[in-house]
Amino acid sequence: MYVLKHGIKKNPEKRWALPDRIFFGYGACHILAGVFLQLPPLEGFHAERIIPNEGFAGGHIYVTNGVIAFDYHGYCRRERLLEHHRKGWASRNPGWGCAIEGVDFDPLSTAELNQRKMLGPDQYLHDPVPRARNFINRRDHTQDSAKARKTICA
Repeated sequence: MYVLKHGIKKNPEKRWALPDRIFFGYGACHILAGVFLQLPPLEGFHAERIIPNEGFAGGHIYVTNGVIAFDYHGYCRRERLLEHHRKGWASRNPGWGCAIEGVDFDPLSTAELNQRKMLGPDQYLHDPVPRARNFINRRDHTQDSAKARKTICA
């Protein structure tokens, strides 16, 4: 699990300069999910969110069809993503736990995101939507999702 240096998320220039996987994995996951759902490369996906228990960090939004998921890692089995996330946060934060919920708001709406203490697309140094679209378009979704379906959870 990658851990950002203190202060990077509050510094717009440093945050924007992060590599795509880190940018979308640590603070802009909702943008990646929202852009995925605008023009879904695969059918049947919806957004879900990991909501840490009170007093803990570690929230995350990803898209899934219930079997496989897509986020800053690319495609993997949904259960594998959830277990990886849980292990990473729980190993650094004793007592860490979470709930999984469907996303019932627009993950690209600034007003909706701000209500949930997340930045809207217009609140980054530059527009993250084209960056997310490029990240998504660099993948072979059919091949990558098929490979994820075959992967056995460890």
